[in-house]
Amino acid sequence: MSTKLDPRQLLEQMFAAAVEAAQPAHCIPPHLPEVPRGRLIVIGAGKASAAMARAVEDNWPGELSGLVVTRYGYAVPCQRIEIVEAAHPVPDAAGLAAAGRIRSLVSGLSADDTVLCLISGGGSALLALPLGGITLEDKQAVNRALLKSGATISEMNCVRRHLSAVKGGRLAAACHPAKVVTLLISDVPGDNPCDIASGPTVGDRTTCNDALAIVRRYGIELPAKVREILESGGGESVKPDDPLLARIDTRMIATPQMALEAAAKVARDAGITPHILGNAIEGEARDVGKVMAGLARQVADYGQPFSPPCVLLSGGETTVTVRGNGRGGRNVEFLLSLGVNLEGRAGVHAMAGDTDGVDGLEEIAGAVLAPDSLERAWALGIKPMDALQNNDGHGFFGALGDAVVTGPTLTNVNDFRAVLVLGDEQAG
Repeated sequence: MSTKLDPRQLLEQMFAAAVEAAQPAHCIPPHLPEVPRGRLIVIGAGKASAAMARAVEDNWPGELSGLVVTRYGYAVPCQRIEIVEAAHPVPDAAGLAAAGRIRSLVSGLSADDTVLCLISGGGSALLALPLGGITLEDKQAVNRALLKSGATISEMNCVRRHLSAVKGGRLAAACHPAKVVTLLISDVPGDNPCDIASGPTVGDRTTCNDALAIVRRYGIELPAKVREILESGGGESVKPDDPLLARIDTRMIATPQMALEAAAKVARDAGITPHILGNAIEGEARDVGKVMAGLARQVADYGQPFSPPCVLLSGGETTVTVRGNGRGGRNVEFLLSLGVNLEGRAGVHAMAGDTDGVDGLEEIAGAVLAPDSLERAWALGIKPMDALQNNDGHGFFGALGDAVVTGPTLTNVNDFRAVLVLGDEQAG
């Protein structure tokens, strides 16, 4: 074992491998459908959708056309598939217009046609076409409230499905009688297709009453028309047994587990034993950080349940209930909580980041935590606990120069967390 291990470099290499494993150029080609007798229409939404469209163009043997919508800054040049950019995580007029055009594009198709739908995380905001009577401003208000509420991604998407003219299976229903092949890059815990971009091409078992229960649970104020649609059942989604969904083929092409396994290989090659603790961990980011700190201490102090040197890998999507005036960001909040609870424990380093390159509302993927992070913060007059209470992880790690900025990664398989626990030899 080399004593010259660079912890930060290893953590960054693991993160890079996790992102690379979910790149559309690798994942798309094995899952392309057969060439149809009729037309191939490509549609899609999400942070990875433009890169997915490019991979389709590069590997499709016949004619095709289509339109996908991605986040501002995430466009990839395509020749035959139009790429439109829109806002995320709060929808805007560009997303509204794109969603309307996509629905029109798949109307009036025949049974000989195939719709290839490219869906990745972020599609809920990007594919924003509200039900009749709901305005874009209403959707924006609900989205902002959901993002600040502490609701899980599954809960947020349940509400979104029942306010949309395209989510919850409605887009697939609009494609009937054409065949619909959906290629999914999962960014949600559990990889439930219904929760990825709120499931525009899959049936939905949840109901308007389920959405209302979530709204009540988190005390979310709804615009009058939104509440009326949910209470009347007017926002009911398309159910799995609906005949309009008889010709759907849904394929999961990249998942958080695949990304974690790629990161594990990098650790193993460096002589560090990886342990994947879970790919679907949820909960308040600061609580997950506190638990992970306790586990890291047990490993470092007692060699239980794992012996150092090792790395504890996990994925999923935690939440931040913003109570302070900081900028949120679940990965940096996790790291800050981890650091506060580790209290500068020697030999423990960590990195957390969103694989799409955006943690919360910031154009920052995440950050790196070192044993001396708290000491350096105090030297700058920054109180770590105050920063945590203020939900200001981005401010904390930015001041230390430890933010991780990747730019658009053109994919999204959710959060990546790695806690590196070194033995005395490596720590020294």
